[in-house]
Formats: sequence, C-alpha cells, structure tokens
Amino acid sequence: MSSQSHEPIPGAAPVIGEAEIEAAVAVLRSGMVVQGPEVAAFEDEFTKVSGTAHAVAVNSGTSALQLTLLAMGIGPGDEVVVPSFSFAATANAVRLVGAEPVFADIEPGSFNLDPAAAAAAIGPRTAAIMPVHLYGNPADMRALTALAERHDLAIVEDACQAHAAALDGTPVGSFGKAGTFSFYPTKNMHALEGGMVTTDDPQLARTLRLLRNQGMEQRYANEIVGANMRMTDVSAAIGRVQLGRLDEWTEARRANAARFDAAFAGLDAVTSPPVDAGARHVYHQYTIRVAGDRDRAQALLAEAGVGSAVYYPTPIHRLLPYQDIGADLPETDRAAAEVLSIPVHPSLSGEDLDRITAAVTGLEGRL
Repeated sequence: MSSQSHEPIPGAAPVIGEAEIEAAVAVLRSGMVVQGPEVAAFEDEFTKVSGTAHAVAVNSGTSALQLTLLAMGIGPGDEVVVPSFSFAATANAVRLVGAEPVFADIEPGSFNLDPAAAAAAIGPRTAAIMPVHLYGNPADMRALTALAERHDLAIVEDACQAHAAALDGTPVGSFGKAGTFSFYPTKNMHALEGGMVTTDDPQLARTLRLLRNQGMEQRYANEIVGANMRMTDVSAAIGRVQLGRLDEWTEARRANAARFDAAFAGLDAVTSPPVDAGARHVYHQYTIRVAGDRDRAQALLAEAGVGSAVYYPTPIHRLLPYQDIGADLPETDRAAAEVLSIPVHPSLSGEDLDRITAAVTGLEGRL
C-alpha cells in the first residue's frame, strides 16, 4: 500500500482530551484561576515523580531554570558549565541572571554532558554545573555529582525533557541542589505551558516561591525583589490529569523504543540511541544517528509518510548570542550534523510502528 493512502505520522502528538478540557473548565467555573488549590495539589503530586521534598510550580521550564539560578544567588561574575547540545534555554537562563555559560562537550553515545569535559571547563569562577537529561536520557549523574562535590559546586539538573527518567532507581531532578522540568505541549506530559523546580532544600523552595510571586507570600508583604512567573490553576489542573497518565505513557514510549532497537540492530544507515546500565530512558525523543545524507534520509522518511525532526541542528555555542565564546566541541558538532528524531510517542498505533520501522530500515543502502 502506498504511503499516499495514509495520513503522515507526526513526530509529536500532544494529548488534549476530554479529561483535560473538563479539568480546565472546572477551574474557570471556580473563579480561582491563578496559583490556587490546583497548583498546590500539582506540586504535591509531582514530588512523587521527582522523589524530592518540595516542588515549586512556575510558568515555563525556562522560568524554572532562571529562578533556580537566582534563588541560589548565581549572577554576575559567576560561570555555569553547560552542554551546548541542547535547546537555547539552557544557556539563556544563565545569561538572564547575569552569569556566563561555559560550554563543555558531550558523550558521543548518550548525547549528554561529558563529565571529563565538564571537569576541564571548571575554573575559579564556576558556581554550578547544569547537566541536561537530553531526549529523556539521564546524564551520568554518578560522575557529575562526584565532580561537583570535589569542587564544592552546585548541580542544577535540566530535566525539562526527562519526566520520570531515573538512574540506578533514583529519579532525575533529585540528584542536584535542584531539578527543573517543562510542561510544554510536546513534552512527555504537559500543562499547556508551565514548569516545575524540585528540591530537598526548604529554604531554596521558599525563595523560589517568593521569586515567582513578586517577592511575597502574603499579599502586599513583599520580602524580596521578585517577578511574575506563576503557574495558572488551569495549567495545573491539566497537568494533574496528564500526571495521572505519565506512567502509562512512559511505558508506551519505552516499549516503542524497544521495538525500534530490535528492528534497527545491525543497520549501517542508522545507529539507535544506546542506554547506559542503570539508566531509565523515557524517550522524549527517539534519536538515531544517520550515517550518510541526513537530508535525504528525512526526505525518504517523508515520502513514506513518517515525520522526523532534527534536535538540534545548530548547537548553542554556534548561535548568534554565544558565538563570541569560541568553544571547540567536536562531539557536539558531529551530533548536530547526524541526529534525527523519529516518532516514539504513545499515540502511535501498531500500524504506525510498522510503517516507521519499515521506513527507517528502508534507508539501508539508499544514503
């Protein structure tokens, strides 16, 4: 059967079902729409995912990163070690608080921050290390935690793509001083828009709550200079519905990924993403490396009705705001030239999975 008889399979399929709609409408009818009981309940429920004592809801994943750095007192004169192979928000958050990102290279297998490269990037002004659990794959927190302890540095985990990921049974977002999550619609769960900071530090959690709400816990009793980065109760209500299905969706992603792993083993055209022992990859993206012409691979997949995307074609250190840093990151540049993400989301049917598998295996000998 030709691919033209099928609708194209999208790379992502955000779920907005009747349960999400009903939850949002109930909040609108209640009149309590900003940082009310739904936000408090969402925060409490999310601690069960993060394994931390506290979770503080904000309006986006970028805000979660920025406010965390602010709450930790990181600012002008400080440096934060970050990977360049990530979305720009990772470095933007550092610049937004007045600090400077220092880019370190990635491991070729995991696409995550290389602990050895991070160690080489540490200098006298380094205040923190910000690993990214890219595509839902946990970074090497064993080595990075040891490195941070050795140099008395804070760790802020960018777990914006890694809801429910874990390493050696420990959830991401609980290894460092704080973890940050995003609830953008394409993430493994969403709240239309929103973010969360997780931490075991009660003082840090309180400072975050002040910063997100104009510096006050009680109305007109401003304690510090803050911002308006609150989460709405509409978002929190949707997030709570999504959180209730996160385990189910995660297992579906992992099952889909396992099917691809088996089907693509031994191919020369593509390499499946390896997973370290003890890591629970939650496959925000299933990202292959293409050996050959990636543009042609995308075109061939599109002809077969299979969507794909490149995350990220331009590493952060090559974006205009950061070109002055002049980082030399060969593994990052190589990954940016080779990666291709194919659909792995839980809305895929068995027929979809067959079509994706056939399309990817069909790249063999054609690139």
